[in-house]
Amino acid sequence: MNEHNDNMPPKNGKPKFRFNAYWIYGLLFLGLMSIFMINDFDATKELGWTEFRTLAQEDVFENIVVYNKKNLLEATVHSSKKAMVFDSNDIRKGINSKVVVKIPSPDIFSDFYDKAVQDYQIKTKVSFKEGDSTFWNIIYSLAPFIFIILISIFIMRRMTGGGNAGGVFNVGKSKAQLFDKDSHTKVTFKDVAGLAEAKQEVEEIVSFLKNPNKYTELGGKIPKGALLVGPPGTGKTLLAKAVAGEANVPFFSLSGSDFVEMFVGVGASRVRDLFRQAKEKAPCIVFIDEIDAVGRARGRNVNINSNDERENTLNQLLTEMDGFASNSGVIILAATNRADVLDKALLRAGRFDRQIHVELPDLNERKEIFGVHLRPIKSDVSVDTDFLARQTPGFSGADIANVCNEAALIAARNGKSHVQKDDFMNAVDRIVGGLEKRSRITTVRERKMIACHEAGHASLSWLLEHANPLVKVTIVPRGKALGAAWYLPEERQITMREQLLDEICATLGGRAAEEVFLGEISTGASNDLERVTKQAYAMVVYFGMSDKLRNLNYYDSSGQDWGGFTKPYSEETAKVIDEEVKNIVNAQYERAKSILVEYTEKHNLLAEKLLESEVIYSEDMEHIFGKRQWVSRSQEIMEQKNAVESQQS
Repeated sequence: MNEHNDNMPPKNGKPKFRFNAYWIYGLLFLGLMSIFMINDFDATKELGWTEFRTLAQEDVFENIVVYNKKNLLEATVHSSKKAMVFDSNDIRKGINSKVVVKIPSPDIFSDFYDKAVQDYQIKTKVSFKEGDSTFWNIIYSLAPFIFIILISIFIMRRMTGGGNAGGVFNVGKSKAQLFDKDSHTKVTFKDVAGLAEAKQEVEEIVSFLKNPNKYTELGGKIPKGALLVGPPGTGKTLLAKAVAGEANVPFFSLSGSDFVEMFVGVGASRVRDLFRQAKEKAPCIVFIDEIDAVGRARGRNVNINSNDERENTLNQLLTEMDGFASNSGVIILAATNRADVLDKALLRAGRFDRQIHVELPDLNERKEIFGVHLRPIKSDVSVDTDFLARQTPGFSGADIANVCNEAALIAARNGKSHVQKDDFMNAVDRIVGGLEKRSRITTVRERKMIACHEAGHASLSWLLEHANPLVKVTIVPRGKALGAAWYLPEERQITMREQLLDEICATLGGRAAEEVFLGEISTGASNDLERVTKQAYAMVVYFGMSDKLRNLNYYDSSGQDWGGFTKPYSEETAKVIDEEVKNIVNAQYERAKSILVEYTEKHNLLAEKLLESEVIYSEDMEHIFGKRQWVSRSQEIMEQKNAVESQQS
């Protein structure tokens, strides 16, 4: 690879001419100076003392400024009397109406002026100054131009990322950051907990770069690209950082938005420059984070006849990844959480040979992630990773890192020497429900209704087999909610109809309790009704779980419905869908009311307990309702795992 050093002298011995953008500003400044000098100095006419006295006695001048130290005066001619002083050509050119006169002395001029006023009644205004104002006139005249030039330089430097050589001419250069074996990248695969399958696929790419003969001897080829797909916070970027730390090859890292610019053609130019650098460093890896910023499907722009700059950038990216030019040794890693909006040409084999799904961690993976993030934290023996993993269902790796950090902050705020189990529970509550607002004023009637509502949720979740088991319920306001309940959702791979119905019934327990025990309903169930409506609609439209629309699915997973402007069913079918959704919700609402009527006494005990202590836990539920008959799936998994580990030990 031949690299050219700009500091080396050229081979022929002649200095190399290099254009600098700042020359433009210098030439502009000189041009403005020339224009000012021509318009200012050529516009002033010099008169003798005798000629000046004659014109002054005829009241030709409007005002006179006398400079004492210079023995000089500057007079402005009346616009109606320019012909008495200037030639006709000068008047036609619009020359300035000023004259300059060398006087014998300021005293002699003063005597002349007093006599002219007395004898000829002239009305010329006279002022005296110590020095010549020519220099300051020049400064004041040039100040606006200097200000405009400085603002232009500042804007151009900000647009190009600050003071790089070449200024605006570097706007088409790639903004990728280069990491090589000499860079101090501390993230390795040991720092990535969970994601066993995703790590295995990425480790194979790193292994191919380190030892290609192992694969090429059997006729295998290195994958051209791998796309990391998954929800936000699951570790896609962290996995790419681990690749940069493990691979002994150059690693280019940038974001999809780095290609997007306000100038036409800049995105495509940056793509070409990126792959040019990558080919020079091959074999190497290029990581594009949030590739959906540049890789959206083409042809969906509202302005159909416009020239979309993003589409031009995508076309150049497609050509570079798999075109006539060979990109041997350049592997593309990309990450997105919106794979459904990407262009199909970008996803095909030959560009991205692999799609690696990085999903939310399950129970065992959350335990491993907690183990990684608990390393720098001083915790005591009360902190159990198994318990924390069970209490954080649906949390991503970023959420777990936030829980650990929040727990450490809470412990430090309370002056503790170690982070304890209660600190982690408070951190989970803080992240899920928001900050406690004990200062919010609620009336006795409102507190009674909130307690009845939350007790209804808790009672049904404890009594229904497939409802999520309760962990904690409180009537202390958090965030925008006046009360909150924490449950332990089942981590199912598939969900059956009975499980969905039980969840709907438990969600409606708050509204049902208000109607049964208080005889009136409130707006506190708005979020519950929203969740129930969406879940019942999904059962009918997506899962085919209704009586009248069995085995039908109206969801388009390909994303080609053009934004949902048309529905894939008729108006008659829409009416049937509405009726089925109403039937499901109404049936579960009546079911919730009947169960609460059956357990009226225990529900009222629970509501009174809530009013008294404001917070209750699963132990309090077990004391009132008895031990729950059904064991949660997460507890069953952990019990099986512990039994296997005990047998092996």
